[in-house]
Amino acid sequence: MIKQIVNKSRIKVFLLVIFIFLTSYILQLNLVIPLFLLSLVIYLRLKDANLKKYSLLNLTFLFVIIFVTSYFIIRQGWPVFYIPFCVIPMLTTLLFNQLELSLLITLASSVSVASIAGNNLYLGILFFISGVFSSILVFGGRRRMEIIRAGFIAGLLQAAILPIIDRSWIGLPMRYLIFIINGMVSSIIVLGVLPVFEYLFKAVTNISLLELADFHHPLLERMILEAPGTYHHSLVVGNLSEAACGAVGANALLARVGAYYHDIGKLQKPDYFSENQIMKESRHDSLSPAMSKLVIMNHVKEGAELAKKYKLNPRLIDFILQHHGNSLVYYFYRRALESLEEDQEIKEEGFRYPGPKPNAKETAVVLLADSVEAATRALHDPAPKKVEEVVHKIINNKFIDGQLDECELTLKDLEKISAVFIRILSGIYHNRITYPEKK
Repeated sequence: MIKQIVNKSRIKVFLLVIFIFLTSYILQLNLVIPLFLLSLVIYLRLKDANLKKYSLLNLTFLFVIIFVTSYFIIRQGWPVFYIPFCVIPMLTTLLFNQLELSLLITLASSVSVASIAGNNLYLGILFFISGVFSSILVFGGRRRMEIIRAGFIAGLLQAAILPIIDRSWIGLPMRYLIFIINGMVSSIIVLGVLPVFEYLFKAVTNISLLELADFHHPLLERMILEAPGTYHHSLVVGNLSEAACGAVGANALLARVGAYYHDIGKLQKPDYFSENQIMKESRHDSLSPAMSKLVIMNHVKEGAELAKKYKLNPRLIDFILQHHGNSLVYYFYRRALESLEEDQEIKEEGFRYPGPKPNAKETAVVLLADSVEAATRALHDPAPKKVEEVVHKIINNKFIDGQLDECELTLKDLEKISAVFIRILSGIYHNRITYPEKK
């Protein structure tokens, strides 16, 4: 299986190399350009072991867009300042949330455009500088206005650099204005096409995450009405996850929104989960441990199906599928052992969630926050010392059980996460004084 994946990866790279050289030959470009692009591809493959997350094909598609657009504009004899160069750097940063990838795409695009424009080195430098700054300005952006501002500043930067690299433009104020307009138009194009690229690349940006965090989303509105206990639990898990991800350098907004939706599968049978039970007796009292286990475990599968029905982003579906990993449904496993007869055998594997285990920092943090919040809520005496003991115990158990084996969290990260959990949970579930009644 691994050999097949490696072979497929090599075939993709080989086809990409052929495409680069063939395109360069047809367009009569200098052979240095395809060699330069090939070196960037090799660097990406060797440097980033997780390139599959970003897909080399997606990056190539973004590069081809600016390459073809620039080639068309220049071959038509139109001025080079008509090229909306900053579109691709800003799109790359927003879609992949990685400045290094944006830098490499900007470098490849600026060198290629300079080659098409008659090996104009200064033009390449101009576009490279504006592309880098526009990427930095939109990195981590959460509002549309930040993208507009980035385009405006990039346009100003291009206009400011222009007389330095080409003095023949001095005294032509209209062309400076066109460069500023170019930056503004680039940001408007980014805002317009961003949802399309999110859909094509199966990516999620901070802007779309904030839209999903709106409590008027149909799924969240259903949770408020049908499963209020799960809704409140998800809010607390979201706050815990956001703070913990901020402490370990993960995507805090993604973790918060993923936590809001991680338990939507409970909407199918909300009364079977303790946080939604109003009556003292539990629905599980009349069920066998095996049947209760199926009901509890099925909320993961039902949550993923519900997410697909409402067209949630695949990145959020990962939180639904991975927030329990393949951990043990311990309560009903113990009940099954207690009711065990002499000729019966209970296997632990039958009481484990199907997985998969968390494969990213964000999903792993939500897994920990989910377990920690539920355990702390069940404490009869939520004193700070008790909360600290519960948090350390649960995180250690998850680590020993192998639930964190496939993510990038280190032991130092786990210490930071536990400190954040203890601080927040101690504030939420602290003891309150009893006010004396007026006689």
